[in-house]
Amino acid sequence: MPADFQYRDTFIKGKPQHGREDPFRSRHPSMDVERRAKIFAPFDALKGFDEAVSAKDVLYEDKKALNPEESAELNRRLRILYDLTYNSRMARANRVQVSVTYYEACDDVNREEYGVRGRYRTVSGICLRVDAGETQTILLGEAHGRGKDEMSIPLENIREIESPGDWFRGENLCSKNSVLYEETQEGYDGDIVRDIVP
Repeated sequence: MPADFQYRDTFIKGKPQHGREDPFRSRHPSMDVERRAKIFAPFDALKGFDEAVSAKDVLYEDKKALNPEESAELNRRLRILYDLTYNSRMARANRVQVSVTYYEACDDVNREEYGVRGRYRTVSGICLRVDAGETQTILLGEAHGRGKDEMSIPLENIREIESPGDWFRGENLCSKNSVLYEETQEGYDGDIVRDIVP
């Protein structure tokens, strides 16, 4: 502090102290901590800016094709889930808890990966239905990891299905008529979806 600072004496005295009986304190009571915190709370002038910046940190990748062994195992597990959730009564009775890893395409229109690349996400929930006919999706209830009550995932985007229980142990329950993924004439393509036929 410069020696010729005109408010030097005031600065040295510091913050004024008022006792309980001080008339100044009765006229000007001190603000409680809660109200003071509201005054100095951070102000977000650019709504959505922080989310936009953090979205740039997301790394996207190309969709990985399943090899024949992975496809066969995924098909076997989907068939088991199909049998366990054939109708809503069976789905409610069995309550099969699963974790599904699936490919989600980039939906940020401001990214150059939009519609071209994506990322793999994992969501857990109760398998409610495997529909390989009309919608070609797997429906999860109480889906944790995405903040949704129900979530539908296209079968062609599923990479892996796990279950904490013993649902997928034992012999292969798939028949030749229950193929979900199969080889094409040009070579193996893990994205071709077929109907499940019991």
